[in-house]
Amino acid sequence: MIDEVVIQVRSGKGGDGMVHFHREKYVTRGGPDGGDGGRGGDVILEVMPTKNTLAEFRHKARYFANDGKAGGPSNMTGRSASDLVILVPPGTVVYDQNTDAVLGDLVASGQRLVVCKGGRGGRGNQHFATASRQAPRIAEKGEPAEEKLIRLELKLIADVGIVGVPNAGKSSLLAALTNASPKIADYPFTTLEPNLGVVELDRDTRFVMADIPGLIEGAHAGAGLGDAFLRHIQRTRVLVHLLDGLAEDPLLDFAQINSEMALFDETLAEKPQLVVLNKMDMPEVQDRAKKIERAIRKRGYEFLTISALARTGLEEVVKKVAELLQTAPSPREVTEMPVYRAAEDPRAFTITQVPEGWKVSGASIERAASMTYWEYEDSLRRFHHMLVMLGIDQALRDAGVQQGDTVWIGDYELEWQD
Repeated sequence: MIDEVVIQVRSGKGGDGMVHFHREKYVTRGGPDGGDGGRGGDVILEVMPTKNTLAEFRHKARYFANDGKAGGPSNMTGRSASDLVILVPPGTVVYDQNTDAVLGDLVASGQRLVVCKGGRGGRGNQHFATASRQAPRIAEKGEPAEEKLIRLELKLIADVGIVGVPNAGKSSLLAALTNASPKIADYPFTTLEPNLGVVELDRDTRFVMADIPGLIEGAHAGAGLGDAFLRHIQRTRVLVHLLDGLAEDPLLDFAQINSEMALFDETLAEKPQLVVLNKMDMPEVQDRAKKIERAIRKRGYEFLTISALARTGLEEVVKKVAELLQTAPSPREVTEMPVYRAAEDPRAFTITQVPEGWKVSGASIERAASMTYWEYEDSLRRFHHMLVMLGIDQALRDAGVQQGDTVWIGDYELEWQD
């Protein structure tokens, strides 16, 4: 199972607005009729319930939406681009790879998350006509695209998780209870990925069960198969803690696994937990079963015995799990679905003196620079007006900018003129 990938996503740039004037025979001064650009495509993640891995993202790591088309003459608006929809399995948590912020937690079928919003189309010169300026040579280029590196983590959505030390018999129990066919062998770490199966008690009672790869001391910090699999336990509602009856000290194993889960996420210790002693077909396990049961029940846990190999005691386990699920709380959400919120005022800016001159940084002014037609004098005047309105003009003067100095705004190099 591929359960963690990093991909690059980019929305579409908005189409450029057009500078154009109406042309018609016998009409000497046609008005402005430059059309608007079309909207760029969004990048959207959508839950597809039939998917269960992130494997396809190993082969394709870049997802770019299309740009909007430029506006045309006669007030024609450019075509907007279609959104790029990326299908992900339920249980996918989305992170910003650079900030580690959670962007969304996708669990429900059809649930959607816009990770990059398409740029709006630039306005054509028809929008800039006024009574005093009837032939404006002003238009906007399309709004730039958004680009992100995002990390997708898959947390299996199962009602019941089987946990325990390596070789406790978790895969054997899953195979005995369901039609799942996990790899089974008599050595530690046979299971390298979680396996899912559906348990049916009767026509009205069914639940999804997952065997989680064996946990060892230090798993919460990544030891062994580590925290890559601990995250799958977070989604489960009930835990079946399987003890290896032939282990040197099953009670020590029990305490160790619970400690590892609590160190990874303290809420895991609050989940309903059924403790099951496996390998009861062995005489030495039968001899120690009563002692183990007394110790487990003393700690407040339900206790049952089974033999996954001989398939004895399984019905009692299924009935008890179904009973626990009746009162178990719903799995905790990692986060609420986000709304795009600016981390800071987009009108804010900073001015830095660099060897080449001055650098102005800020979301609004850099976006405005990228949407400006620098070849038109009217557009230059409009941009300078924005510098004044945002306070950048005065801030540069206060910082000591001189005639002829170079001022960088985003990727654009300007010469300061007083």
